[in-house]
Amino acid sequence: MRFHSTLLLAAALAVACSSAGAQSPGTAAKPFNAVEAGRFDEPWAMTFLPDGRLLVTEKAGRLWLQDVTSGKRTRIERVPDVVHAGQGGFGDVVLHPQFAQNGWVYLSYAEAGEGNTSGAAVARARLDLEDNELEDLQVIWRQVPKVTGNGHYGHRIAFGSDGLLWITSSERQKFDPAQDMASNLGKIVRLRDDGSLPEGNPFAGQGDVTAQVWSLGHRNMLGIAFDGDGRLWVHEMGPKGGDELNLVEKGANYGYPIVSNGDHYDGRPIPDHDTQPQYRAPVITWTPVISPAGFVIYSGDRYPGWKGSGLIGGLSSQSLVRVSFDGERAREAERFDMGTRIREVEQGPDGTIWLLEDGDKGAQGRLFRLDPQAR
Repeated sequence: MRFHSTLLLAAALAVACSSAGAQSPGTAAKPFNAVEAGRFDEPWAMTFLPDGRLLVTEKAGRLWLQDVTSGKRTRIERVPDVVHAGQGGFGDVVLHPQFAQNGWVYLSYAEAGEGNTSGAAVARARLDLEDNELEDLQVIWRQVPKVTGNGHYGHRIAFGSDGLLWITSSERQKFDPAQDMASNLGKIVRLRDDGSLPEGNPFAGQGDVTAQVWSLGHRNMLGIAFDGDGRLWVHEMGPKGGDELNLVEKGANYGYPIVSNGDHYDGRPIPDHDTQPQYRAPVITWTPVISPAGFVIYSGDRYPGWKGSGLIGGLSSQSLVRVSFDGERAREAERFDMGTRIREVEQGPDGTIWLLEDGDKGAQGRLFRLDPQAR
């Protein structure tokens, strides 16, 4: 019996390793040098302007324009008011696909509600680079309902090649709303660029916030990206174990909190995905977790072998994780030990990768440029 148990344990460990990729944490040799290029107070997200300057959000409610060549930094004024508490604050920043023509910038943030409640919101505004301020700010989407607590806003933003707007709306640590179609919590939302409803959403006939929903059963989604073939990938933090990378499909239910490859923090088990195959299983799961944050699918040529790879920041794992895709399949290819919590990953106009260090609880976070090593 002891020999049999040992075999079972070995088999279980092999499965666990294969689900997280063959690479052990932080063992890959870095093909880059991480060069500090600035510091910010609790930075959360960044995006590049066409001219190579960088917009960076700070959780407390500040938006900065940074010249990454000279180091000159300018504060952008007239930003929305944010609730800065726990995981809440200023979130994502992305440009409209036609930014060069229309000047629209999209921002997500935690917004106050009645009493002690809050919820994520997405606004768009025109970026005035002469007066360094936002103009014509319009809130185009809100989480429904606003709830108590300061966790799991999600509120990552991406545009598809068709110009439609995608938003990750996490479940605010309330569990059940991820399966409640009267709420847009724990869902991925698909909208037009002005916040109106496009044709083709799977639950459009149900009206109200349900009509926004593209997929459901999600937990805390902190990375969203399209691959070169237009497939949408989202990663999310699992509970105690079971971080996920999901291929997002129309109308699919990803099962949280009914199934998960992790368990509740209080020790209560959650059935695994394979026990209820009617829910869509993740393409990759990580146990131990990597605590994913930030996500790009790399399209440049500066790092040999990286084109088409997903690059994911790791908070608790203090890493940069490279994921290799093969159509609808994916695996962890490499993991680089960064020695600090990585909050955000972005690709610059010249193909250089940039990282933001997590400035947790009021601390400063460094901006890193990854310079490829000569070979």
